[in-house]
Amino acid sequence: MKLTIEKERLAYSIKMVAKAMGTNSTIPVLSGIHINAASDGVIFETTDLDTSIRHIEEALIEEQGATVVPGKLFGDIVGSLPKEAVILETLGEKLSIRCGSTAYEIATLNPQDFPKFPQIIPTRSLELSTAQLTGMIKRVGKAVSRDVSRAVLTGVYFELKDAELSLVATDSYRLAIAKGSIESKPSAPKVEDMDTIIPGSILDEVGRLSLDEEFVTVGETENQVLFQFGSTTFIARKIEGNYPNYKQIIPAQKNVSVVVETEPLLTAVRRVSIVVKNASPIKFVLHGDTQQLEVSAQTPDIGEASESIPAQIDGEDMEIGFNHQYILDGLSVAGAPTLLFEAQTSIKPGIFKSIGSEDYFYLTMPVRLER
Repeated sequence: MKLTIEKERLAYSIKMVAKAMGTNSTIPVLSGIHINAASDGVIFETTDLDTSIRHIEEALIEEQGATVVPGKLFGDIVGSLPKEAVILETLGEKLSIRCGSTAYEIATLNPQDFPKFPQIIPTRSLELSTAQLTGMIKRVGKAVSRDVSRAVLTGVYFELKDAELSLVATDSYRLAIAKGSIESKPSAPKVEDMDTIIPGSILDEVGRLSLDEEFVTVGETENQVLFQFGSTTFIARKIEGNYPNYKQIIPAQKNVSVVVETEPLLTAVRRVSIVVKNASPIKFVLHGDTQQLEVSAQTPDIGEASESIPAQIDGEDMEIGFNHQYILDGLSVAGAPTLLFEAQTSIKPGIFKSIGSEDYFYLTMPVRLER
């Protein structure tokens, strides 16, 4: 194998496949990057057996062939190189890396030991606007659970019904929902309904890496999900199990509704949160007579803070406490200049949602306030 590739293209390729590189794997070849110099370009592949990623990049191929390089070492070397053309050449069981006056030789792994890239034919697929998908991923990502003992909650519930897409995430303490009508190419075929659970970390990575492309193709088989954008393909194992019936925790009634500008509220929460430590909550105090929403916090031995902002309050006065980080997470991704906040009592969930549409919904459980 011998090829020449621009340093920027090589670094970009490593970034695109890094997610599936098993850096802690006990199987050495899974911690590597499979590099295949083919007639139509250079193909980079990684896998941790649950996720497989392939990225194809343009390069000058002088001699076809394949090798597997230690992923982290290779990435560190490429990151240190000057912005010039890089020559990669296999020399027996080593890879020569030359760039300008810099040269490395590193030990390689046997490409025959590297797992074959999955060849799947999706039973259902759809093409989405990248901007729409990444925006929806951003709105629900913070609510994905990190608790691996409840695997289902580490995923995002991905539901397509009647050309309406919903992404749902919950960690049991909060619930985020993003909805939108499918934005695809005019020539795209009619899509079938889909209903699956996608690992949250994979969806987040796809959202982060696909920004340079206009559209993303999403497909599924019985136990795998596929994402294709540009010259990159992600294939990941779906999460098995039934997603919780999240609709049953959404309160059917409300005793107060508050229309509030997002940015002033977010700013107030940030300021007040400076004095919040450990498990101390922030408190929303709703003053109907003055049409003010007061945000406050008090931490013993540290101090207290409060800030009031104007709001349109319809309903009874109320005090309700929240985890400040959960509120910051929800408000920072709302993507709307104005939000509707609803609550029933101080011991039932508070809800933020977009006005006039179902694009954004964020529910968080309250924190009991000490009297």
